[in-house]
Amino acid sequence: MKGIIPSVKGTRDLYPQDMAVRSWLYGIIRRVSESYGYQEYEAPFIEKLDLYAAKSGEELVKEQAFVFPDRGGDLITLRPELTLSLARMVAQKQRELIFPLRWWSFGPFWRYERPQKGRTREFFQWNIDLIGPSSPECDAELVTICAAFFKAVGLSSRQVGIQVNNRRLMDSAMAGLDIVSEIRPVVNRLIDRRDKMRPEEWDSYGLEIGLNSRQLDGLKGLMKNSELWKQSEELRRFFIALEAMGLSEYVHFDASIIRGLDYYTGIVFEARELDLEGRAILGGGHYDNLVADVGGDPLPGVGFAMGDVMIGLVLEKYGLIPAYQPATAPVLVTLFDEARMTGTFKFCAMLRNAGVGAAMYPELAKLPKQFKYADRIGARFVAILGPDEDLSGQVTIKDLSVREQVTFSQSDAVAWIKGRLAQE
Repeated sequence: MKGIIPSVKGTRDLYPQDMAVRSWLYGIIRRVSESYGYQEYEAPFIEKLDLYAAKSGEELVKEQAFVFPDRGGDLITLRPELTLSLARMVAQKQRELIFPLRWWSFGPFWRYERPQKGRTREFFQWNIDLIGPSSPECDAELVTICAAFFKAVGLSSRQVGIQVNNRRLMDSAMAGLDIVSEIRPVVNRLIDRRDKMRPEEWDSYGLEIGLNSRQLDGLKGLMKNSELWKQSEELRRFFIALEAMGLSEYVHFDASIIRGLDYYTGIVFEARELDLEGRAILGGGHYDNLVADVGGDPLPGVGFAMGDVMIGLVLEKYGLIPAYQPATAPVLVTLFDEARMTGTFKFCAMLRNAGVGAAMYPELAKLPKQFKYADRIGARFVAILGPDEDLSGQVTIKDLSVREQVTFSQSDAVAWIKGRLAQE
């Protein structure tokens, strides 16, 4: 084994059982997204670093992006997030697109972070955005989509919750503490790091960025104030809309939610586990200026992103990932001997032409070995075309789920298998 070259640190080898989970997750994401009228799209996996440098925040650009020069000297990065690519795509065809625009995507991303449980350097992410209108009701729609996804995968409001805040509300509250606008972006990052630092380290960092003790204590008070949302007209409208859309039991106000990316301007939200681990599952918010910042006309939007690694851990924890079914074709057609290879190929083709998936055992082997293989891959049926069947133009089918064996003409066998599958 020592001669095997290891995978790149922070990446994952996705064996078929891992891909089955991702495909299942993708199917639910697609179903939920489309049920709200969203269209799937994709953006390039590499972008110019300039796209992120102005709006994503220093930490993401300087510490987390995988950056390299191309042969022309431009700095290129593997995409660390998608919202700015979306803004660029919208700006490029702004006169042609139909607004409001509802788009979603599920694809790979890269961030140079310290790999740990729930965090890798390469991951897949669901992104979904509503572009064009600007209202708390639009923000409520995106949060409702989060809740609809949790319900679809079986996570209850006792297991996960969506915490909501408003950056405009926090700006107003910070102004009341005499925190000047020039340092508020840094204060936002301070708030975002509250659960990532020890209390004494957090206090020291707050003083280091220019807050005094009174402002730091006032900031702590704001973050604990569960009634602060009532001072925001946007949040009052948001919660009214959320209640009307259903699933509001998943959503709560939390003034400590601020989101680390610099481009958010209004309502922001995060979803977390509600137990002691409190792991963050997804996050998003309202942005007003991104399309204009990449060269388009001013156009607001709201969206969120969810990585597949953390949600996978949460679903596994609560036993919500479906059992792995290795067989993608329900029928294994055995190969009896070389003389009957052509007939075996023809029967496989007959099954597939009828819409029934069929895999043929790929080499000559004793039947017990082929049956054992069928069991191990989870095939539902085994088909046998031996000398007796060959003489009579028939095929023997064994239903492994009930250990029942019958012999039919080949056309009747196909119909029988389809009937059994239709009953599932």
